[in-house]
Amino acid sequence: MPQSEILYDKDIREPLFFWLEENYGKIRILEEKVIGRARADAVMITMSGIYGIEIKSDADTYVRLKKQVRYYDQYYDRNIVVVGSSHAEHIKEHVPKYWGIISVETDENGNADFYLLREASDNPKVKADKKISILWRPELANILARNKMPKYTGKSKAYIHTKLFEKIPEDILWPQVYEELFERDYERYL
Repeated sequence: MPQSEILYDKDIREPLFFWLEENYGKIRILEEKVIGRARADAVMITMSGIYGIEIKSDADTYVRLKKQVRYYDQYYDRNIVVVGSSHAEHIKEHVPKYWGIISVETDENGNADFYLLREASDNPKVKADKKISILWRPELANILARNKMPKYTGKSKAYIHTKLFEKIPEDILWPQVYEELFERDYERYL
């Protein structure tokens, strides 16, 4: 791939996930997660938080970004936008200052080459009820059992979320949430 070639989403994803693992250590990536009326391109789970990742390839525009930022900010501890080099100069004008920015272009061998332009910082707008909604019922059941709480059979996920927030301190709850997401087994629950 020559350096002047446009990078598309499909050219960015897999190399990005390897780059994230090299730079953030132990991670788990969930792809295409619906958040409200938007979709996160990827969600990165670490043992200290959940990162929303929006990919804007060279072929993308900023048309939907304002709405996407609003939804990402409700769901994730930190957010990162990954942009093709054609967007690198102006992306700061389109995302909040606490969003991380990674630029990608092709190197002389045609491989994706990533540059951290700005590290993500804590998202001041994240909502606990939105963030915990990423968990499936069996994952919630595991957290209830681990904390010797009732199963709340027949109760809604929202009810269970409320009980978890009432009974488990945040410094204990969130690491358990991150651990459940790390251990998510799609085969078992399908």
